[in-house]
Amino acid sequence: MIHCAPKRLVASFAARRAIHTVTDLRSDTVTRPTKGMLRAATEAPLGDDVMGEDPTVNALEEFAADLFGKERALFCPTGTMANLAAILSHCHYNKSSEIIIGAKSHINLYEGGGYANIAGVSSKQVVEDENGYMQSGGIRDNYRLDDDDHYAKTTLLCLENTHNMLGGVTLPASYIDQVGNLAHEELGIKVHIDGARLMNSVAKQNISPSELIAGADSASICLSKALGAPMGSLLVGETEFIRLARRARKRLGGGMRQAGVMASMGMYALTNHVERLAEDHARAERIAAELHNAGFPMPRNGKVDTNILFFALPENSKVTKEELPKLLLDKYNVLIAGGYSKGGRLFRLVTHMDVDDDGVDAAINGIISLCL
Repeated sequence: MIHCAPKRLVASFAARRAIHTVTDLRSDTVTRPTKGMLRAATEAPLGDDVMGEDPTVNALEEFAADLFGKERALFCPTGTMANLAAILSHCHYNKSSEIIIGAKSHINLYEGGGYANIAGVSSKQVVEDENGYMQSGGIRDNYRLDDDDHYAKTTLLCLENTHNMLGGVTLPASYIDQVGNLAHEELGIKVHIDGARLMNSVAKQNISPSELIAGADSASICLSKALGAPMGSLLVGETEFIRLARRARKRLGGGMRQAGVMASMGMYALTNHVERLAEDHARAERIAAELHNAGFPMPRNGKVDTNILFFALPENSKVTKEELPKLLLDKYNVLIAGGYSKGGRLFRLVTHMDVDDDGVDAAINGIISLCL
């Protein structure tokens, strides 16, 4: 007997999006490839990247190495894989390694614990301040030498720039240089930057990428977040570091064949979508200013550095945190993500290249009208 699926009572989000103009503020990962990206993909010369023969991937890696001021670069499918490959590379020769990471960092919270369950590395977490800084005292307190049989040996320190869970705050080059000096000169360890949105930091600070990360040994850069490519991340560092990271990428299942199809769109994003990031920042600042002025509790008193902001509902809100996302979508065609922080009281909004001024207006008007 053939059983038919029950008739859907509610239209799916995909169908709704096809009919209505939905402003999706859940993340900057929801963007769709531009015509320029798709054209680049269809015209890209291709080869087998596992064999090192894809000319488009090779060109992207050479361009990235030069742009970020490092010797080599590696194209990875995802940012999580790029960070894990970096950890595996830095800790390759020390199988009892420990890394120092931020307590609210993406590596610690949102990458499946890969550093522990795949790389076999333990960690110490340092609580960041509201600006994303791990203070030098906290780093020193969590550093451990291998002179005690009870301890793993600290091998690596990881920073995040911009910092997702702290609302897209930027780390300046001066701080990265300071931490780099502490790590290299005093502690004898390496520094890796999770730079999923590093180009947002570059745009905000009006600084060159190479100058911004000069104090670090390696960095990952996501092409599929604010830059708008459909997939891919870059990992940059010294030649030997990248050699080991390439081996790690293969073990993680990240060896790709005609990857130039995706690398071409990443190259297009990296060369065409950086200057426009200031537009995303301005829109996020406008939303934050309106919500803060209306009385919505916000971290850092509503100050926004880049394209991410968090807010909570005021005590006199007419709707609950569970009701707001559904009502906002039904009445204003705006999608938002909630459930952040302990108790899930915070909402996160992320502006990106598919969000325009009309969408920002709809979000502001909808949130304020529904809540107050």
